[in-house]
Amino acid sequence: MKACHFCGREQPPGERVYRSSTCAGCGKDLKICRNCRFYSAGAHWDCLETIHDPVADKERANFCEFFQFRDSQPGEKGQGQGGQLKPAKARDDFRKLFGGD
Repeated sequence: MKACHFCGREQPPGERVYRSSTCAGCGKDLKICRNCRFYSAGAHWDCLETIHDPVADKERANFCEFFQFRDSQPGEKGQGQGGQLKPAKARDDFRKLFGGD
């Protein structure tokens, strides 16, 4: 599922995202680095793709040809951070994997 980075609203399945596309829930740009599956904070220019120029504002529309909407859950906002987990979720996932209280 595709959900807006800012408000978490689910985006219609199969709908293409253009530079001018905006979220019906909050009106913010959708074609942004933080909504992209290749966004990864800490990677070269915060992108897993080989881009030639950095995108200055990761929360504004851009012309990137590599953009692919990341998978997320409706209501899951602000998670476009290259797979970085919040500490509590990371701790819970660790405990589930290795056991422990």
